[in-house]
Amino acid sequence: MKSAFIFPGQGSQSVGMLSSAAESWPIVQRTFSEASQVLGYDLWDLCRNGPAEELGKTANTQPALLTASVALWRQWFVAGGESPQMLAGHSLGEYSALVAAESLNFFDAVRLVRLRGELMQTAVPAGEGSMAAILGLEDNDVVAVCAEAAGDDVVSAVNFNAPGQVVIAGSTAAVERAIEACKARGARKAMPLPVSVPSHCALMKGAADDLARALDEVRFNDAVIPVVQNVSARAEQNSDVLKENLVRQLYSPVLWTDSVRTLIEDGVSQAVECGAGKVLAGLIKRIDKSLQVHSIETPDSLNATLAGLKAD
Repeated sequence: MKSAFIFPGQGSQSVGMLSSAAESWPIVQRTFSEASQVLGYDLWDLCRNGPAEELGKTANTQPALLTASVALWRQWFVAGGESPQMLAGHSLGEYSALVAAESLNFFDAVRLVRLRGELMQTAVPAGEGSMAAILGLEDNDVVAVCAEAAGDDVVSAVNFNAPGQVVIAGSTAAVERAIEACKARGARKAMPLPVSVPSHCALMKGAADDLARALDEVRFNDAVIPVVQNVSARAEQNSDVLKENLVRQLYSPVLWTDSVRTLIEDGVSQAVECGAGKVLAGLIKRIDKSLQVHSIETPDSLNATLAGLKAD
């Protein structure tokens, strides 16, 4: 049996996340303490107590979710879990996957995702960029609508999350035009998302250039476990390729549907969502129900996952 760990990205955060885990697992607060030393503020207090508006700022959300995932990854081995054969992360979650793969040091990853969040936040003036979820259209239809709606602006399909579930991003005016056009084509839903950063589109190219310079100052190692990367939906281990794809990821679509299919085609039958929430489990049910997804967010769910994987 082949297994994979998958790591969630933005949208999985919530005030109080991992609270029950921290009561049983000292490693959770220790991991958050390490991140807090890097950041210069108490990240665990923010996650435990909020406020939600502060946790929801992308420069805080990114290190919070990374740290939550790494804490659970560490606890998995404390509890006697075995290493998976493959890894993947959704957007920000790819940084968690690279830490798990020993390609990226945790402290460097915290610094990078904090910077990534800051660069993304400042790349586009407030109100000039937006994102929207499109439900019930084929991927090709959403791509075609964006091409027609763009005009002299930017709008593109940026998250291929599951069949019939695509996120678009770009200039606010162009996104609004694309929403109306998707509705006209028969989308079940086409709705703006409550975010201020138009992630994974061409408006992030300047931020990606700045991120590239920061990545060049960080040591990357070849991954000890293959990581299926967002921009290619291919399993990679070479450090140079991994780093280059992190830069491209900032302004390129997240090919999550294809990434999950890559895991399945490579023989993965069990996946463990390593992080806050169960967003990825929900998406995978829409992609291919044959891939069983487990959670390790709480002591009970971790114990059930350990037992389930050993049984198989």
